[in-house]
Amino acid sequence: MLQDADALPQLIGDYKPVDQWQSHINRLFYRFRGDQVRRFYQTYASADYRLAHALAQDYYEQVLKRDKAGPKNSTLVVHEWGPGNGNLAACFLDHLKKVDRTGAVYPRVRYVLVDWEPALLDAARATPGLAEHQAHIETLCTSVERLASVPDGTVDRIICNELWNDLPTKLMSRKGAEIEEEHLRPNLSERLCPKIEDWAGFVRAFDGQDVEMLKRFPPFFDDLVWEREFHPVEWKDVPFRKTVTEFLRRIDEQVVVPVNIGAFATLKEAKRLLTPNAIGFSSFDAGTADLKVLNDPDKPCSGQFGGQQSFMVNFALVEAVGKQLDFGQLVIESQREFVGRSLGKNLLTLMDLLATHPSAGTKMQAWEQDRLVLETIHALNSVYDSPYQRTLEFPIGADVPSEEREALQALSESLKPNGVPDTVAYLTEDELTAASKELEEIGYDPQSFLIALSAPPGPVDYFQMTVRQ
Repeated sequence: MLQDADALPQLIGDYKPVDQWQSHINRLFYRFRGDQVRRFYQTYASADYRLAHALAQDYYEQVLKRDKAGPKNSTLVVHEWGPGNGNLAACFLDHLKKVDRTGAVYPRVRYVLVDWEPALLDAARATPGLAEHQAHIETLCTSVERLASVPDGTVDRIICNELWNDLPTKLMSRKGAEIEEEHLRPNLSERLCPKIEDWAGFVRAFDGQDVEMLKRFPPFFDDLVWEREFHPVEWKDVPFRKTVTEFLRRIDEQVVVPVNIGAFATLKEAKRLLTPNAIGFSSFDAGTADLKVLNDPDKPCSGQFGGQQSFMVNFALVEAVGKQLDFGQLVIESQREFVGRSLGKNLLTLMDLLATHPSAGTKMQAWEQDRLVLETIHALNSVYDSPYQRTLEFPIGADVPSEEREALQALSESLKPNGVPDTVAYLTEDELTAASKELEEIGYDPQSFLIALSAPPGPVDYFQMTVRQ
């Protein structure tokens, strides 16, 4: 079926399994829009610091505990797979250096940024926050699914932050005793087709991922239209067939579930790389481990952000693969709970706070939503003090009425530099309580967000999978 039946598309490729087109499109996306990622989506490590600080605190405590029990490792190799803009690395090393008052851990750390795209890797290393840590930073340009240049048993800690959903993922369902997988076929919308004079040249460049040639044509990511159909699975392209097949028997017939084969590959590689007494591997991502959710035919398996294809992580199946690999002790927990435990405080995300506003779920114009976000951050900034000085990036949309634009711009520019750092950020119960009067003035009911603080994770939420050796 077409995503948009009225688009009258023109074919630009053949049917292939979802993961093959995902890899194709995402490679082009990062070549064209890698420096614009935060326009399309944000992560809890893009600008916020609390996840990084929690990881640093945990690492510091785990290393000290291990050092007391036996010989010290002279060098501590920490890998970050998919370092994004470098903010997680900078905040991790900042906090590790701060808590390590005796110099027992930080001086030994060699922090390796790993990504397959050279330009993104260079940009991450050049982030200003890493300037004072350059002596501890290295980069490695390779696929995280196979780090051939890294010897076995040489890495102490691996952090994989919101990367699994970008790695190759198949969409499978069971039909009787047979397993099928979704195939995609790309088209270009009728709107863009007339603007491409050399159609054959465009199709060749798109098929060959010829970035330099594609730059000569109009931007196309927002005009891709996908046809979908199911074909029998080619098992030669699917690792861990037995585990995948057994898992699909637990899912109702013709219910599609993500099979995150890229995540499987990272687990296998992490097991090879980690030292026998390593602190371990952690992956943070959006997904679920709940079979009830996975059995829901209407669950959100995938999404597109600026043309990039992203998939929900099937933590239950990834966990089953980890057990087949005999990869240590696996624990899945809410990312919010992990960060909150580190701080010793109850937490709420800014997005969860916004969801408690009476206007949430109502039909609002985009600019009205922007105004609510800015007013909420302004209210929180009366009590919120970040250890970092940052300008919150909040572009004012083109659809804002002229009479509102100036007010929104002024509100955006008035936000203090050490306030809430991003629209994706963690807030403590203390901060919410202290700002409750200001929040109440813009329509919030303090009772609602205080209840939300103790609410369990949503059916699809941000989780952490940790493996300790």
